[in-house]
Amino acid sequence: MPHRQQEIGTFTGKMAEIVSRISFTHRRLLRFAPYRFIVSLGNSHRFIIGVPYIWLTLFFLIPFLIILRISFTEAEIASPPFSNLLEWVDDGLLQITVNFQNYMEIWSDGIYIHAYLNSIKIAFFSTLLTLIIGYPIALAMSRASKKWQLFLVMLVILPFWTSFLIRIYAWVTILSPTGVLNNFINWVGMGVGLIDPDSPVTLHILHTDFAVYIGIVYGYLPFMILPLFATLMKIDDTLIEAALDLGCRPLKTFWTVTFRLSLPGVLAGCFLVFIPATGEFVIPDLLGGSNVTMIGKVLYDTYLQGMNLPLVSAISVILLLIVIIPIYIFNRIQERQFN
Repeated sequence: MPHRQQEIGTFTGKMAEIVSRISFTHRRLLRFAPYRFIVSLGNSHRFIIGVPYIWLTLFFLIPFLIILRISFTEAEIASPPFSNLLEWVDDGLLQITVNFQNYMEIWSDGIYIHAYLNSIKIAFFSTLLTLIIGYPIALAMSRASKKWQLFLVMLVILPFWTSFLIRIYAWVTILSPTGVLNNFINWVGMGVGLIDPDSPVTLHILHTDFAVYIGIVYGYLPFMILPLFATLMKIDDTLIEAALDLGCRPLKTFWTVTFRLSLPGVLAGCFLVFIPATGEFVIPDLLGGSNVTMIGKVLYDTYLQGMNLPLVSAISVILLLIVIIPIYIFNRIQERQFN
């Protein structure tokens, strides 16, 4: 008589035997307290909540503390290229040597102050332009039919399929004095008789602040559209209909209902654009050149010129503190709305 195939739940045969052995081993290991503790962590809500904190600790807090420590040291021709912050001396004494010269140099040198202020200015106006352009696009996407929404989202994320560096190089070709835009304007102008063929127009857009604005708005526009679209999709259309039925004008309805309810998406999109734009390096280097000073480019040039890692670390710490301020304001606003 043939042996009946072992069955456990939906598993049969060899797989059922493996599941049975794993279950038996699990029950045997439950006798030990360390194993029970590990299993209980997997079922605990504290572990699930703690995963983001563990991630932030490993990949944000610890690297920041390392950079902060280096910023208070002195540059040396050694390996590592900076002095020790803590050092044991005679009789078992621990000597702490804190150097504030890096921060004093940043404060006394006008190029760093100008770079910080210019970075904040360019990031602010770029974020504002991105919001002005991205909000109507996100609103139109949210009000499109269901069959078109997925296609429109794909069009928004389509630029990510190409390398960011290649896309910025494309803008160098477009905005250069002999580039596509300049040639197109001359071709159209000569065709309608507005431009003399003997004296063609030469655009000087490349290596200006305007070129950097174009690059940042183009590069970070999807980061503004996507959170706005996700927020606008959640707005109940009956609220807008109720406001219109009660005599509210369309523009006032948009401002008091649609825009107010989409504020979380607006704030999220603004942070996703403003924070990376403040420390942007590729766009100001390629589109701005030497005429545009931003802190990311200054930080890179400072390290290449003197290999002064403590000074570069101090610049990074101040940049991070500048970025943290709007995040803190956002959290306060969210806290007030929740209360």
